[in-house]
Amino acid sequence: MSVYNQLKALNIELPPVATPAAAYVPFVRTGHLVFLSGHIARKDGKPWVGQLGKDLDTQEGKAAARAVAIDLMGTLQAAVGDLNKVRRIVKLMSLVNSTPTFTEQHLVTNGASELLAQVFGDRGAHARSAFGVAQIPLGACVEIELIAEVE
Repeated sequence: MSVYNQLKALNIELPPVATPAAAYVPFVRTGHLVFLSGHIARKDGKPWVGQLGKDLDTQEGKAAARAVAIDLMGTLQAAVGDLNKVRRIVKLMSLVNSTPTFTEQHLVTNGASELLAQVFGDRGAHARSAFGVAQIPLGACVEIELIAEVE
């Protein structure tokens, strides 16, 4: 099944690439690798703000990470033109705005990882890091960057 059939089955419409908020580009391609800059969680077009363990629970964080994955796929599509050209999602790095006692960053990040596996199948299985951090730009609850191998 094509990536686009999977997205349609999941009722997901990919957004256009967001304009960078600082001095960086949304993606860089070198050879067969595409590096996507960190994307923050957004809800209703605005930064999805809050701190896990204080303002948000793990399930809300997981939904935020899923939303980030959708934005990342929109940027990846802009980078390669066709998501069916993605050979592999190689790695995610997830930053979770969390209290010092919150220890479920890995479960929050599953929101992105599980969606990528649904959309890309075996090609969506990836290496990953998930960190708790004191703050993320604009107060966002989650930021994720992605590396993909493409044709």
